Amino acid sequence: MNQSRPPLADSSLALLAKAYTWLPDRRRRTDAPLVRTRLMGQHAVALHGPEAVRFFYDERHVERATALPGPVLSTLFGHGAVHTLDGQAHRGRKEMFLSLLTGPKAVAELVDCVTAVWDEAVRSWAERPVVLFDEASRILTQGVCRWVGIPLDDADSTARDMVAMVDGFATPGPRHWRARRARARSEAWLGDLVEEVRAGKATAPTGSALDAIVRHRDADGRLLDPRTAAVELLNVIRPTVAVCWFVAYAGHALRTPGVRDRLREDDPAYAVAFAHELRRFYPFAPFLGGRAVTDLEWRGEPIPSGTLILLDLYGQNHDPDLWDEPYAFAPQRFVGRPPHRDQLVPQGGGDRATGHRCPGEDITVALLAALGPRLARLEYDVPEQDLRIPLNRMPTRVRSGFVIHAVPTRVPVAAH
Repeated sequence: MNQSRPPLADSSLALLAKAYTWLPDRRRRTDAPLVRTRLMGQHAVALHGPEAVRFFYDERHVERATALPGPVLSTLFGHGAVHTLDGQAHRGRKEMFLSLLTGPKAVAELVDCVTAVWDEAVRSWAERPVVLFDEASRILTQGVCRWVGIPLDDADSTARDMVAMVDGFATPGPRHWRARRARARSEAWLGDLVEEVRAGKATAPTGSALDAIVRHRDADGRLLDPRTAAVELLNVIRPTVAVCWFVAYAGHALRTPGVRDRLREDDPAYAVAFAHELRRFYPFAPFLGGRAVTDLEWRGEPIPSGTLILLDLYGQNHDPDLWDEPYAFAPQRFVGRPPHRDQLVPQGGGDRATGHRCPGEDITVALLAALGPRLARLEYDVPEQDLRIPLNRMPTRVRSGFVIHAVPTRVPVAAH
């Protein structure tokens, strides 16, 4: 290994200040095939591109179990979650999620639950301002809990907790502590529910996600303890509710000339393309992290064992070498041209059956392909508001939440 390099400055403060643009800016300033830096005192390298995705998701190269910081586990994923596992333990737990979240039947049933709540909720939007981000979070919470088989007493507070866990995972300060409190409340609520189901005091609908997680046994043959079962229930509910970020982005995107009219047409292929372009164009996860399991080499550059390895998601999704006009919102780029697995990576890359790619990706796409046209077919005004999306905030969002007004009481019938 090259020992002659000067000490690297720690970039933790720069990351907090620049957020999504930090890695792309660093990459543009170097001719090397990777970025070298330090984060929280640790040596780190950053990669991007389809080949880097395959390198990153190869378990012979990178493991995730020790790379997720404690604050992220205490807010976003939960301690003991599938994201913290590697090897056979990860594959066994991941198989449960794949059985729940993939396949046309499962996806269609969840989308039906959410769209039923949406269509009912729209009837109450007439003649009042609606913050699309907030409304979508409540709708998604009600829909996914109905699908999971969880009784829901207070959709508003549950939605706020789900949003808080996502909103506060990547930043110090009040948002982070709100996220911790939200996770503690949610794990306690769902842990109690798991114990009640196992004791026969509550019912899990047969075949539901609640039923599957309550009864799941890990590779060691043991049932998940109630807290871990609660963590994994949240790893179904929370990512689904997080689609509210993209629903608000959908409102923002419909301001692009021609997009709203095209989305109003009965064109499922364009609706799916719109969903993919939302996920490519708008910022959500800036990067992913793992750790080198042995001494590695990337394009002639050494990566010592234990190095933190970052995969630049935002930079890759806006790389002009991969996308024509990457900073233009253009759903037509995906019409008739499904995205390559390791090129479009808003929710990670690699193989979702064996790696850490999000198993709920099909659900995200299907929800956005269903809700995008519904939003496009509504008649509404967009009052003056702050529509900026600050790239120095993680995770970012439309500042106003995207406010709409004057929605008619009659719900437009979706085309079939």
